[in-house]
Amino acid sequence: MINGSIVALITPMNSDGTVDNKSLENLVEYHIAQGTDGIVAVGTTGESATLPAKEHIQVVQQTVSFAAGRIPIIGGNGANATAEAIELTKGLSSVGVEAMLGVTPYYNKPSPKGLIAHYKAVAQSTDIPQILYNVPGRTSVDMLPETVAELASVSNIIGVKEATGDLSRVNKLRSLCGDDFMLYSGDDATAREFLTLGGNGIISVANNIVPKAFKAMCDAALAGNTEEAIAVEKSMQSLFSALFCEANPIPVKWAAHQMGLISKGEIRLPLTELSSEFHGLLLEAMKNARIEV
Repeated sequence: MINGSIVALITPMNSDGTVDNKSLENLVEYHIAQGTDGIVAVGTTGESATLPAKEHIQVVQQTVSFAAGRIPIIGGNGANATAEAIELTKGLSSVGVEAMLGVTPYYNKPSPKGLIAHYKAVAQSTDIPQILYNVPGRTSVDMLPETVAELASVSNIIGVKEATGDLSRVNKLRSLCGDDFMLYSGDDATAREFLTLGGNGIISVANNIVPKAFKAMCDAALAGNTEEAIAVEKSMQSLFSALFCEANPIPVKWAAHQMGLISKGEIRLPLTELSSEFHGLLLEAMKNARIEV
């Protein structure tokens, strides 16, 4: 499976709210050129919650087409209704994704029993490898390591994206799930340490705008070159914080627009463009990370 530096890709949009396919193609080319190891298309950073199923599948399919086999694509298939997640999963099963990433059902607050039933039902609807995604800060449900371990016994559930920032979970997940189970960080601020502790990769927001540096940090950490990884990480630390000054992906889309990576910084309601009071903060963090705008 995919190791290293993976981008949780933003979904560029036009002023009328439609998907900007030209900018999407540019983003795919940019990440291939910068050495990114994989792309998550229409995950939560890609505004999956506001894309209807048909459009969601079309955007993933378009991303796969633009990539043309040059970089692996993971399709987001998460939803807060199991039936919708299965609909997405079936739709994505024929578009050429390497794997799928499913966020825990949000708002519902399912029990561990409910999470297990949800993910088993989704996994049984496809042969494509499935990656669990735990981000309780956004979903209000925490998928505990013991729950992940039970799901790891399902043949095509092959990993988890863990975005709690709790580094103690790395060793626990590894011991419960085995060496072949993929562990991905979903928290940029602790990602380098996550890899040092035995993680396999990072599915990152910041990677949208600093892919070369993120790749260098991941490669160094995975190779055991801790000092080199820390040095690269240091240049991005203020950026990791600034990109969450408002709800993700508001800041990263604004930053990508400032860099010319996308033609507009449009975002779908109920989210709105970055408040002007945060422009200076984000520009300073971008400058510290040696991003030219």
